[in-house]
Amino acid sequence: MTASPAVDLVTLGQRLRHLRRAKNMTLEQLSAEVGRAPSQLSLIENGKREPKLSVLQALAGALGVQMQDLLRPEAPSRRAKLEIDLAHFQREPAYEALGLPIVRPGRRLPSDALESLIGLHRELGRLLREQSATPEVARRANQQLREQMRERDNYFADIEQAAATVLQSVKHTTGPLSQRGILDIAAHLGFTLHYVPDLPGSTRSVTDLRNQRIYLPQIASNKGHDPRAVVLQTLGHFVLGHEDPVDYADFLRQRVEANYFAAALLMPEKFAVQFLRAARADRALAIDDLRDAFGVSYETAAHRFTNLATHHFGIPVHFVRVHESGTIYKAYENDNVRFPADVTGAIEGQPVCRHWASRTVFQATDPYSSFYQFTDTTGGTYWCTVHVESTRSGEFSVTVGTPYEHARWFRGGDTSRRTVSRCPDPSCCRRPPADLVARWSGQAWPSARVHSHLLAALPPGTFPGVDAQDVYEFLDRRA
Repeated sequence: MTASPAVDLVTLGQRLRHLRRAKNMTLEQLSAEVGRAPSQLSLIENGKREPKLSVLQALAGALGVQMQDLLRPEAPSRRAKLEIDLAHFQREPAYEALGLPIVRPGRRLPSDALESLIGLHRELGRLLREQSATPEVARRANQQLREQMRERDNYFADIEQAAATVLQSVKHTTGPLSQRGILDIAAHLGFTLHYVPDLPGSTRSVTDLRNQRIYLPQIASNKGHDPRAVVLQTLGHFVLGHEDPVDYADFLRQRVEANYFAAALLMPEKFAVQFLRAARADRALAIDDLRDAFGVSYETAAHRFTNLATHHFGIPVHFVRVHESGTIYKAYENDNVRFPADVTGAIEGQPVCRHWASRTVFQATDPYSSFYQFTDTTGGTYWCTVHVESTRSGEFSVTVGTPYEHARWFRGGDTSRRTVSRCPDPSCCRRPPADLVARWSGQAWPSARVHSHLLAALPPGTFPGVDAQDVYEFLDRRA
């Protein structure tokens, strides 16, 4: 029987060596006490052999300690901790791939040299992690987060409560949140707002934690973002207790939570649910009306509807934001709609079926008016309401959909527009019709527009894409 597999052999070896030396025992003396060869004990001390339980018991007895003293997870000294860290780093595949020799941290190796080596190893690991942060990492993180959102029907009770508490603290008792209310919330949380013309281009806001100041772009230069939402998202990070993200998945989770918090303040649960309940009673649920009632963007209203629809009204939904090219940028579902996905299950970057409302809306006579459609899919029939938004990156359709039986609660639920989608069958819309293939196969040579962001690694840094030097220089100017 060997030691527990949870025991770190390097740490065990360091503790054994530390206790042996504290007893002023040599390896030969200890080996005579326990009946094991010095070479065997040396392998144990160097973390290269897992001792049997009987050997551990004999070692503990010879050293006059409890066996648990040998198995403690912490290093016996600061120097030992450095040696343990170095041993672990040198066993990493990334270091082994370099073909460099193993450094033996003997007594003659100064502690400052050990610290330098460990610092270099940590920097090597950081650079490798950044280089590996490809779009695949982002898609996996998105997929994992979407699964978590689906499990809770995209409703976060703790964030709803946090938002309600903040609204109560500033005595907000009715309807949409005004700019005055936002200033009151910032002041209540100890922050002041400052609108400046020289905010770093890689940021939407910068917070000076030392002086409790939030710097924001001047309204005229804001790039299409609701200035109220930007303030509330920033405040949300502090209300929700966010710390520096440890990786991209953590960054993404924090952003989703901050966005949720901002929407819960701009469209308070109590008033939004009252509004939706009345509309449902009239069978006239409409994202447009929700948007207008609270003075937010259509996309914000659509997201907020997904927060509340299932939890409060039992209506399963899906949401998708699609570029005019047909590419999915954002998506969520808890109604079993089958979004196109790659082999990893990632949805972002996949093309939507040409017959889905998210794409047929672009062929409508007036795509900017209310657009409704039923789509028969291989997984059932879905009703959708779609809105088209123009941005600097082109036009995007924002779709909220629900299974056929729930369409009766929505305005436009009686639409006669209907399409059939057989995707993922290639003959649905991925494979060109036979007559087109016959006429043009071998006679076409398109010059592809390469989307460089699909090939590039994720921006480096704790906050991806943010230039830390620009931020620090900005704060220096404003200090």
